[in-house]
Amino acid sequence: MSGRVLVVDDELQILRALKVILRDAGYEPVAVATAEEALDAAATRPPDAAIVDLVLPDGDGIEVCKQLRAWSEMPILVLSAIGEEEQKVRALEAGADDYVTKPFGARELVARLAAALRRAGRTADEPTIAVDGLELDLARRVVRREGEEVHLTPIEYDLLRVLARNRGRLMTHRALLTEVWGPAYGEDIRTLRTHIANLRHKIEPAGRPRFIRTDPGVGYRFAG
Repeated sequence: MSGRVLVVDDELQILRALKVILRDAGYEPVAVATAEEALDAAATRPPDAAIVDLVLPDGDGIEVCKQLRAWSEMPILVLSAIGEEEQKVRALEAGADDYVTKPFGARELVARLAAALRRAGRTADEPTIAVDGLELDLARRVVRREGEEVHLTPIEYDLLRVLARNRGRLMTHRALLTEVWGPAYGEDIRTLRTHIANLRHKIEPAGRPRFIRTDPGVGYRFAG
């Protein structure tokens, strides 16, 4: 895995660490300290991915995410301090693909970046998604587990389809509710949790979440 990665953070120590981590992993880091520099660098020579801190001296990472996402499908990871749950959600809704919490481990960061780049390289119109014995035939709206058809309600199927087509990416509660139910249901988290529980009961091994992972207070992601 290789490519140019835009890194945006105003903490010099973290910026240096990120440059070393990315170079050791085979990437070409482009390091900047402000939102303005980030947008200029991205426009001058578009990177393959971006890692953006949420707190910047001339703005915030959320606005950077919005502006990058307005013209690019590049993977965007946000860096977030512990306890900034609402900021994480806002960043994901602004177009970020994932977040890494400070302090972060080098291996986790590289793994999340590599996964985001892999997802970006997949075709969006694949007719079938198969992961560890679970198969979604998107053209026929059929789900099978270990070769046996699983009967899902329309809502359960739509939830699984959205999660699977964004597999590996954290989907916020609001994003799932809006896409499956519509904008008017964006705050109905209790309904979402009920349907996720029912869906898990049908597709997961008993008591062992394999496909649908929970990010507490933020949303869900489909592992694969």
